[in-house]
Amino acid sequence: MNNQHTVAVWDIFIRIFHWSLVVAFTVAYFTSEEENAWHIYAGYTVLGLIIFRILWGIIGSRHARFSDFVRSPGTVYSYIRELRAGSAKHYVGHNPLGGWMVMALLSTLLVVTVSGLKVYAIEEGRGPLAANPTTLTLISAAHAEEDDEEDGKAETQSQDEEFWEEIHEGATNFMLVLIALHIVGVFVSGRAHHEHLIKAMLTGKKSIK
Repeated sequence: MNNQHTVAVWDIFIRIFHWSLVVAFTVAYFTSEEENAWHIYAGYTVLGLIIFRILWGIIGSRHARFSDFVRSPGTVYSYIRELRAGSAKHYVGHNPLGGWMVMALLSTLLVVTVSGLKVYAIEEGRGPLAANPTTLTLISAAHAEEDDEEDGKAETQSQDEEFWEEIHEGATNFMLVLIALHIVGVFVSGRAHHEHLIKAMLTGKKSIK
């Protein structure tokens, strides 16, 4: 006898956020070497989605709120131990491990986008993090001391650019690792709890006992 019934879990905003983020990050990643507008626009889209998710994690629907799935380290450890033993408790929303993964993904994406904006600001002098360019144009080049000052600023700018590029690249690579772990986690959790999590993120509904 089938005792399963369907419950609504993920609201329409969470589902749109999830798949939009997948598309935006993919576009940003595969256009990162081309220095084109697609990379910039995709980066802004990712940042906008992160801001939305943070707000929705506070005021959104029940299973979208952080309070529903961000649990203590002890709870996460217990869940991992029970998962390995095949006796993990079922959660309608994110399980404790999945909750931490959500926070890790959001935090890493925030570092990726902010560092990307810093690089964009330094290289192009554009974006919300760009410094006021008038501070450079008002300096006269008539004196040698001022030329030295400009050289010093150029060297500092180069160092800043290198620093933020390394942060951006490192965070992006770490993000790829998290994505791989997230995909593995989806299949492991789905198999352990007999859920189709990808389908649930498409329909917003889960079948539970």
